[in-house]
Amino acid sequence: MSLTKVIKINPVLLDEAHIKEAAKVITSGGLVIIPTETVYGVAASASNNNALDRLYEVKQRPKDKPFALLVADNEMVEELARDIPLAAYKLMRKFWPGPLTIILNAVKGGKIGLRMPDNQVVLEIIYEAQVPLACPSANISDHSAPVDFAQAIKDLDGLVDLAIDAGQTKLGVESTVVDLTVEPLKILRSGAIKDDQIMAAVKSKKILFVCTGNSCRSVMAEAYLKKLLAKQGRTDVEVSSAGMMALEGMGASEETREVLAKDGIDVSDHRTKRVTKELVDGADIILVMEKIHEERILQLAPEVKNRLFLLKEFARINDSNLNIADPIGGSFEFYQEIFYTIKDAVERISKII
Repeated sequence: MSLTKVIKINPVLLDEAHIKEAAKVITSGGLVIIPTETVYGVAASASNNNALDRLYEVKQRPKDKPFALLVADNEMVEELARDIPLAAYKLMRKFWPGPLTIILNAVKGGKIGLRMPDNQVVLEIIYEAQVPLACPSANISDHSAPVDFAQAIKDLDGLVDLAIDAGQTKLGVESTVVDLTVEPLKILRSGAIKDDQIMAAVKSKKILFVCTGNSCRSVMAEAYLKKLLAKQGRTDVEVSSAGMMALEGMGASEETREVLAKDGIDVSDHRTKRVTKELVDGADIILVMEKIHEERILQLAPEVKNRLFLLKEFARINDSNLNIADPIGGSFEFYQEIFYTIKDAVERISKII
């Protein structure tokens, strides 16, 4: 007979009452065994020192070994960490939610390990509790990490308040741990994500073109650079576009489609998207069409200052006017003229990126 209360959860069809119960135990300072996609963990509120002390005791873990925290979104990361490098945003975008723990400089000093698990049970508990979770593997220190519920409850029955049985974990392998507080980054533990996948993600480049509506200029620049990179056989550069005032989900303007079609480019599947902080934070190079775009992006994310350029400026075009006019509402000939300007700039940058 179990000494700890056990509840079974269908990970595909979540029971809201069970999520609320687990979150309540955690916010009250209790310990809960939870499933993740890697191994089972034992969770405590990261903001409750008494709960953390108890977690160290239950785990028989030395207090000089800090716990990594589970988070549910990037906002939590930015509340907990400082001086977040671009490589961290790249890895978060590529592998989160998933089996990757990143080490960053903590807001409160020292270092902090963070992961967004690919498990809806855990994410819902974090959202409900509104607190990041300290969550080491559900075992006594130095014992094997548990990949199913029977292994998880074996060492901890009676020592934790609640245990969630969601069957076998999806991966059964611990997360990969990457230290991003050092340059170059250091892989501290090779886990579910291979070392070469980590390095490829960090080395890849992401270029973001920005205009106003994401229906004309940025579409032209994105499409033409993709065409050039394909000709060069380049697969290490990811290209996208967005608009400062874009209405989500619209197509490119009819004139843009026609101008690009004359150059053999089909953008019929393009859908507009609005610029977000997450988009610009994750880009290596942000290329905008007008000074006003530059100013608005700096208001949104001042930390990207050294990665933000006017397209003509980055292309090293010697022109007294570095803005590229918006052709929206103009004649087809004006669209064509704007495309020629963008085409010239993009051909130049394709040789320097």
